[in-house]
Amino acid sequence: MSMNTTRGRGRRFKAEINVVPYIDVMLVLLVIFMVAAPLTNPSVINLPQASRSALPPTEYIQISLKPDAAATIGVNRGRGGTVETQAAKGRPDLLGKLEALHKANPEMPVMIAADKDIRYDEVIQTISEAKKIGIDRVGLATR
Repeated sequence: MSMNTTRGRGRRFKAEINVVPYIDVMLVLLVIFMVAAPLTNPSVINLPQASRSALPPTEYIQISLKPDAAATIGVNRGRGGTVETQAAKGRPDLLGKLEALHKANPEMPVMIAADKDIRYDEVIQTISEAKKIGIDRVGLATR
């Protein structure tokens, strides 16, 4: 008499999840994101347009900054927009002329008109130096 020691089926099912396909999909997604990440440019910022202030000053010291490190400084007198400008040779010369104009006209605010291609740091440094000189009102010219 032969006895069969196995009861029921000969094979047993495994109740395990096969994670290899999921790992393959995740690696493909990782490669796609690594390739696509440098294509996005996070440095592009759309700056808002500023509206005119309620009462703009009629007389102010105007500083014009250009991307090639050139700058002009002058006094804008009246609504006609007459500006007596002087070219500044470098940052120390610009700051010296700004300090001289501020001493001659201590109540005048400063308006900084920077080219859109200039580094943001240059504008911030100019504002900081104007504050160090003692100028309380510093504005930025917009379109």
